[in-house]
Amino acid sequence: MKILVATSKPFAPVAIDGIRKVTEEAGYELALLEKYTEKAELLAAVADADALIVRSDKVDAEVFDAAPQLKIVVRAGAGFDNLDLASATSHNVVAMNTPGQNANAVAELVMGLLVYAVRNFYNGKSGSELMGKKLGLLAFGNVGHNVARIAKGFGMEVLAYDAFCPAEVIKKADVEPVASREDLFSQCDIVSLHIPATPETVKSINGSLVGTMKKNAILINTARKEVIDEESLLTLLKERTDLKYITDIMPDAHEAFSTLEGRYFSTPKKMGAQTAEANINAGVAAAKQIVGFLKDGITKFQLNK
Repeated sequence: MKILVATSKPFAPVAIDGIRKVTEEAGYELALLEKYTEKAELLAAVADADALIVRSDKVDAEVFDAAPQLKIVVRAGAGFDNLDLASATSHNVVAMNTPGQNANAVAELVMGLLVYAVRNFYNGKSGSELMGKKLGLLAFGNVGHNVARIAKGFGMEVLAYDAFCPAEVIKKADVEPVASREDLFSQCDIVSLHIPATPETVKSINGSLVGTMKKNAILINTARKEVIDEESLLTLLKERTDLKYITDIMPDAHEAFSTLEGRYFSTPKKMGAQTAEANINAGVAAAKQIVGFLKDGITKFQLNK
C-alpha cells in the first residue's frame, strides 16, 4: 500500500524521516509530493494512493474523485476545515486530524504575543504586566489546557467557556468555568480564541461581543480568521481606542486594521504550529494513525463519523 504525503508547504526533513520510519517499518511505501503549485499535481499524485497525509492542503471532492484507492486522509494538525468531510464520507474515506500535537506550540505563541502586546510592542514606552490579569479562554480543548497551564505560571487568573466541555473538566484544570460566552468577554481583561471555524462560529466574534470587554482589554486570535466579523470589529476598535487585537492569522482587512497604530498586530503568516517540535509531532502522529487504521481498523480520531 502507498502512503502519500502531499504538502505545498512541506514538513521539515526530520519530520519526513520520522514519517518514513513509521511507514516503512509497517511495510508500506511512502511517496512525497512537496512544494506543489498546481492542483493538477495533487490530482495526479493521489491516483494510486491508499492513504494521504496533508497539512493545510485542501482535500475536496475533486481530490477524492481522483483517488479511487484512497481509504484514509489525515490532516497533520488540529484544524480540519481544509478537509471536505461530506465528500470523504461519500467516497468511503476515513478523515482524521491529529489533535493535541501542536497544542503547546500554539499556547507558547499566545503567551509570547500577549507579552508583546502588554509591553506596547516593545516601543520603549511603559506597558503593563500579565500577573493578576483575568484571561478568558473561548474553548477549552488541548490548546486551551496548555494556555491555562502557562498563564498560571505568569500569575494570571484563568477563566474558560466551552459549550462542549463539562464544567467539572475545566475546574479540574484549576480554571474557573463561566456560564456563557458573553460572561467570558465581560469579565476578562484578555480573551484568547480557540474555537474552530464552523457554520456556528464563522463571524461569531463581532464588535458587539468584544465591546463588552473591560477598559484596555486585548482580544487574541490564534484559531481561525473566519471566526472574526472583521467589519464590526474594525468599527468597534475605531470607537474604543483602548482595545487591542492580536492575531497570527492576517485578516482580509489587514490594511484597515494596520491604521490602528499601537493597537493591532498580525504575524505575516499563521505561526501557531510553526515549531520544529510541532512539525515532527503532527507528521509522525499522522503516520501512526494511518498505520493503526490500515492494520487494525483504529478510528479514534475519525472526524466524519
